This record gives sequence, structure tokens and C-alpha cells, in this order.
Amino acid sequence: MSRYRPPRAAGTPLITPQGEARLRAELHELWHVRRPEVTRSVSEAAAQGDRSENAEYTYGKKMLREIDSRVRFLTKRLEKLKVVDSRPSDPDKVYFGAWVTVEDEDGVEARYRIVGPDELDLKQNLISIDSPLARALVGKGLDAEVRVQTPTGDKYWYIVAIDYP
Repeated sequence: MSRYRPPRAAGTPLITPQGEARLRAELHELWHVRRPEVTRSVSEAAAQGDRSENAEYTYGKKMLREIDSRVRFLTKRLEKLKVVDSRPSDPDKVYFGAWVTVEDEDGVEARYRIVGPDELDLKQNLISIDSPLARALVGKGLDAEVRVQTPTGDKYWYIVAIDYP
């Protein structure tokens, strides 16, 4: 049985200016801060002698591979991303970057911002434009009803408010 898994689709190449700044800050941190520290610790561990039984050397090399992999990913991803920093021509409809307040059938309200897949953070109520809820919301106006198929069945939400930062 093979362990091969096809690469994950990169998702929509859109990002907000704040999301791009976060990715660039992560890239800078990895390349200019973390990598030099790990490189220094690997060279110190290598100077101790026998590398085959040196746990610090082995762990440091593993960390370098992980950092280099993430740096490669971020560099390629940032080249492909399109920063969306303008408001849509029709601010009364839901588009990328919008804060949308929705109400479910029980009257419970929730507020989400539609962002790119690289910015997804449910703790901050940031949902990906590729998510089923965001796909259902995009293009709809105030008081529209949206239906989303969930594993527990269809759910309905009503758009209560739309804001653009």
C-alpha cells in the first residue's frame, strides 16, 4: 500500500492586504531569524564530533528541512496570490473581503469575514472563500436566504448585515 497522496489544491489565489502582510512576516521570520539560529545550532552540534549519534545535529537538520520547505511554499504561494484591496462596485452584495452577519433559523447571529484560503482562522471568524458557506453567500444581498448542505442536513441562514473594511 502506497503512502502517496496527491497534492492539495492550492485554492483560490486571492488574499487581503492583512493576510499578505502576515505571510510576508512569517517568511521574513523563518528566513532571517529562525533559519540562522538553527543553522548555528547545527554547526555547533556538528563540531562535537560523531554525527550519527548526535541527537541535536539530527534534530537541527530536520528543523532546517522543515523551515526550507515552508520558505519554498511561501515564496511560490506569494508569487501566485492576488491582493484584493479595493471595495466592490456594489457594496450591498457579498464579495471577497466582506464581513457578513448571518442569522440561522433559531435566531442565532454569527459574523464572518470572507478571506482567502491562506488566511483561514475560525477563532477570528475568518472563513475561506472556498468554503461551502462562503460560496453560498457570495453574490447575495441583504435579507437573502442561503442554503448550505452540511453533514447533518441542509442549514439555512439569512444575511443580516454586510460591511467592508
